[in-house]
Amino acid sequence: MTIAMTYAEFAVREARGVSPAYERLSLAVSRDDEVVALLGTLPPGKRQPTLLFGVVRFLGGPVDDPAAFHEFVVENWPAIEAESRTRATQTNEAGRCALLLPVLAALPQPLALLEVGASAGLCLYPDRYAYRYGDHTVGSGPPILDCVATGLTPPACLPDVVWRAGLDLNPLDVTDPADVAWLDALIWPEHAHRRARLRAAAAVAAADPPLLVRGDLVDDLPALAERAPAGATLVVFHTSVLYQVPPPRREAFVEVVRGLPGHWIANEAPDVLSYDALPQPPDESLHNVLALDRTPLAWTRGHGQSIAWFA
Repeated sequence: MTIAMTYAEFAVREARGVSPAYERLSLAVSRDDEVVALLGTLPPGKRQPTLLFGVVRFLGGPVDDPAAFHEFVVENWPAIEAESRTRATQTNEAGRCALLLPVLAALPQPLALLEVGASAGLCLYPDRYAYRYGDHTVGSGPPILDCVATGLTPPACLPDVVWRAGLDLNPLDVTDPADVAWLDALIWPEHAHRRARLRAAAAVAAADPPLLVRGDLVDDLPALAERAPAGATLVVFHTSVLYQVPPPRREAFVEVVRGLPGHWIANEAPDVLSYDALPQPPDESLHNVLALDRTPLAWTRGHGQSIAWFA
């Protein structure tokens, strides 16, 4: 898929109905030969819309007007290029815990959580947040995570988490203002509720920081998993992470994680982790597949806004 096609698809499948500003901007970039050419000088893994838009926002550039965005990118390309090469899309969306909760609550308790691609570790606190699935609420929060759930009975209680750790090539620190500013820049322009959620979740994590380890998801995962306490169910999980990992490395990770004790929860796009005989997704929007130990369970949206359980 060309760079232009990637941006056009992002506009239609991810931004449409979710962020008018990013839909408008993505379509404009898909037709902007000058910006597309600049993006072509970056490594393939550094060309995605969310990274470019996040870097521009982080540097104080405009994302609400395509013409102003074009001018900013062209005039500030050296700074944008430098940030793009050193940063990654580390969207640490606590709302994704609403997708994980039905699975986590059903596993043998207590749990030892290990997140791959943990960013700042905000998804390591599913037991500290509150959840609202329609009229059903569980937990006390803040934050309160809203999720539209179909095809399942929401859990009645929170999981019992006794250990939490994260693995990331570049862990972020929620007590560092620069790291929090990067997380904020990755939130889409109109999503004020997600910015409030970020602040609330960051306060939870800062009050009881998780164990975050700098390392590789293949080489360093087994050693970190061994640090989980005996008597707790180890749960290795990741959400919207593996698309950034080259396919051969992805396959190596699957082999490693399947050899660990405990359970594995994946929440990734179906073209990143494939499954046989999936039902049709609810609509044409981009959906992830929530799976437990390679068994697909539900369609989910990227920011935790909905989950559709398979029949």
